[in-house]
Amino acid sequence: MKPLRALLARLAPPSLFARLSLILVAGLTAAQLLSATLAIGERDEVNMGAMIDTVEVDLRAAVALLDRLPRAERAAWLPQLERSGYRFLPGTGQSGPPVEAALSTRLLRSATRALTPGYAFSAHALAGPRERFQLHLQLADGDPLTIEFRPRPGLPLSPWLPYVLGAQLALVALSCWLAVRLATAPLRALAEAADALGPDLRPAELPEHGPSEVLRATRALNAMQRRIAGYVDERLRILAAISHDLQTPITRMRLRIDLADDPALQQKLGADLSELQHLVREGLDYARAMHGKLEPACPLDLASLLDSIALDYRDGGAALCLAAPPGAIVHTRPKALRRIVCNLVDNALKYAGQAELVLDCGVPGAPVIRVLDRGQGIPEDMLEAVFEPFYRLESSRNRETGGTGLGLAIARQLAAALPAELTLHNRPGGGLEARLVLRAA
Repeated sequence: MKPLRALLARLAPPSLFARLSLILVAGLTAAQLLSATLAIGERDEVNMGAMIDTVEVDLRAAVALLDRLPRAERAAWLPQLERSGYRFLPGTGQSGPPVEAALSTRLLRSATRALTPGYAFSAHALAGPRERFQLHLQLADGDPLTIEFRPRPGLPLSPWLPYVLGAQLALVALSCWLAVRLATAPLRALAEAADALGPDLRPAELPEHGPSEVLRATRALNAMQRRIAGYVDERLRILAAISHDLQTPITRMRLRIDLADDPALQQKLGADLSELQHLVREGLDYARAMHGKLEPACPLDLASLLDSIALDYRDGGAALCLAAPPGAIVHTRPKALRRIVCNLVDNALKYAGQAELVLDCGVPGAPVIRVLDRGQGIPEDMLEAVFEPFYRLESSRNRETGGTGLGLAIARQLAAALPAELTLHNRPGGGLEARLVLRAA
C-alpha cells in the first residue's frame, strides 16, 4: 500500500486545479465508457434473444415448407429461405466436434425446439476463424438437408457512434475544466493576496463576494491583514517614540561629559554615546525599511545614480572605484536603491579599506550592481546568517568596528521592496561580492 501511495504521489500533478480536473475527467470518462459498454451489451443481449425466438419460428416453417415441396423444386427455394444468421444447404454437410460455444449452444436449443419431435438431427461445430455449426437431418422423402448457423455476437456499431462518444467526452472534459476553474479561482485570489502582503506588510484587500465558504475565508483574510497592519503601525510608532525620547537624555549626557575634567573619560563616554545614538537610529531605520510606507517607483538612470554615489565617497576621501556603462534605465525606487548601495559600500570600505562599484547590464531587464572588496570574506555557512538583524561575525566584523549588525538587514529588506535580490558571495582570491539583481518595480 505504501509503495502504491508513493507512486501516486509522484505521478500526481502539483496543482489542485490539475488534480481536481484529472480526477473529475477520469471519473466521468470511466462512467461514460461503462455506460456505453453496458448499453451496447444490453442491446446485443436483447437482439440475441429476439433473434433466437425468430429463428425458432422461421426454422420450423422453412423445414416444413421444404418437406412439402417436390424434390425438383427444393434447390430453387434454398437461397430464398436464407437469413443473415443461417442458410440451408443440400446434402449431408460436414462433420465435426460437438457444439460447445455459448452462442451456438443457445441457437442449438432454439433449433431443437423447432425440429423436435418431427425430425431427428445431429449437430457439429465447424473449424474456422468465425463461430459456425451445422445441423444434419433428413426430410420425409429421405433427402438430406444441412442447416449452417453463423452466430453473431452483436449488432454492428454505427459509423457515427465513435464521433458521438468523442464529442461527449470532450463536453465532459470542458465542463470539468470550467467547474474546477470556478472552484479554484477563490483559492488563487487568496494566494495572490497572501503574496501581495509584501515586506511592508501593507494589506491588499480582497473583494468580498462569492459562495459562502469563500466569502467567509475572504473576510477572515482581510481582517487578519488589517490586524497585522495595525500591529506593525503600533510597533513602528513605539520605536519612533523611543528613538525620539532617547535623544533628550543623550543630549544631556553629552553636555555633562563636556563639563568633565578628564579628557580620556570624555572621549570614552562620547564614543559610547555616539554608538548608542547610532544604534537607535539604525534600529528605527530597520523598522521603517520593514514596515514603512514605500516610495513611488520611477524611471532611473543607474549609471548616473552610481556615479553620484561614487563622487560623494571620493569627496570624503574613500577609495571607491566605479565601472558603470551608461544607458541602463530601470523603473525602481531611487531612495531605497541609494540606501542599499551605500550600506554595501560602507561595509566594504569598513572591512577592506577600499571597494569597487560595478554595474553589469549583460542580462536585459535585470541589471546587476556589484560591490566588490578584498577583505577577509565571510565563511560560506554564514553568508545568509549575516542578513539577520544584529548578527555579527566575531572573527572579522565585530562590534569594535562600529557596526550594529543592522546594515545588511536593512539592505535586504529594502531590496525586497524594490523588488530586487541581494546576495553575498566570496570572491576567488579573497574578498566579498555583494550582488544586487534588480527587477522591474
